[in-house]
Amino acid sequence: MTVEIKVPVLPESVSDATVAAWHKNVGDAVAEGESLLDLETDKIMLEVPAPSAGVLTSILQQEGEVVVSGQALGALDTAAVAVADTSVVETAVAQEGGLAASSDSDSLQHGPAVRKLLHEHNVDASLISGTGKSGRLTVEDVKAYLSKTASTSISENEESTAVAVGSRYQERVAMTRLRQRIAERLLDAQQNAAILTTFNEVDMQPVMDLRVKYKELFQKTHDTKLGFMSFFVKATIAALKQFPEVNAAIDGTDIVYNNFFDIGLAVSSPRGLVVPILRNAELLAMADIEKQIIDYAGKAKNGTLTLEEMTGGTFTITNGGTFGSMLSTPILNPPQSAILGMHNIVKRAVVVNDEIVIRPMMYLALSYDHRIIDGATSVRFLVTIKEMLEDPARLLLNI
Repeated sequence: MTVEIKVPVLPESVSDATVAAWHKNVGDAVAEGESLLDLETDKIMLEVPAPSAGVLTSILQQEGEVVVSGQALGALDTAAVAVADTSVVETAVAQEGGLAASSDSDSLQHGPAVRKLLHEHNVDASLISGTGKSGRLTVEDVKAYLSKTASTSISENEESTAVAVGSRYQERVAMTRLRQRIAERLLDAQQNAAILTTFNEVDMQPVMDLRVKYKELFQKTHDTKLGFMSFFVKATIAALKQFPEVNAAIDGTDIVYNNFFDIGLAVSSPRGLVVPILRNAELLAMADIEKQIIDYAGKAKNGTLTLEEMTGGTFTITNGGTFGSMLSTPILNPPQSAILGMHNIVKRAVVVNDEIVIRPMMYLALSYDHRIIDGATSVRFLVTIKEMLEDPARLLLNI
């Protein structure tokens, strides 16, 4: 019996998807629920599982093609499962008998474009570290490996067009759906909001002293490390409570004030910048915040963040300091009205009580929509965060 493989029902905010990678080839046996292919949307990667056990008999949509909900992607023959299972068993027996699997069979887990590159350049897939989902190779992984080994002979028929000139070449690669969406949202923010940025600096010594004093007890008690981000989340929430317009958004000619605090955390992932949300962050203890941050970071790296985990948010925090950024002007995450930028911590000479001392200092940046937030409010908001961090006891006492 033939069973169609269809695009699953996409989330309401997602109109279509792009076929990112097939993990099976025509003729391959599959188990029910086994991942057949990945679909890339402008927000997340979706796995399409096999609707039943069988053999893949056709692939109707190749990598790079745009599909919509319910569209046919291919077909399975459920009647061929017995024959397929026999071949799988024979392969397993051969391997147990000492026959090593060939590099070609290892590479079957990767997409057609990757397999084509590997074959054309006679490269063993096991020599390359994959950055794709579940460690799979991407076209960029293979090309980076070829470039490193001084191989510039790139196929003209490859989906990424390259022009080689001696040891120099140009490469044209289609933007991922996520990168397109990021570009669209950033451009929209700059064109449709009156963005200004105000700056301040914070002495991180009190927070650092507190972490050193309690880090072992905190980890022993909560089974997680005490990081900087939970302090910033708590300080931000305290400031948002004092200045509700920073936690608001413009909707047409209305201002929508939020009485909850869903804090977005900008996280780098192999596919680009993603912003998972700490929902009702005002109700979370610092240990809960740290655990959720670690969970989100792992999901971002593995590409397993869900659409629900990245939807919404009333305010965003981004930490360029993890990459060594000294100062930046972050761009709003629409429809939010403000975003806080953290930066690296550097020992600087500062004046404290009329004496020059060395302190671990961090520059803070608050970009905001001047249509809803006045300059005085933005400055006072950032000063409040600075005061909370320089005297962390205020976070506990809520003063």
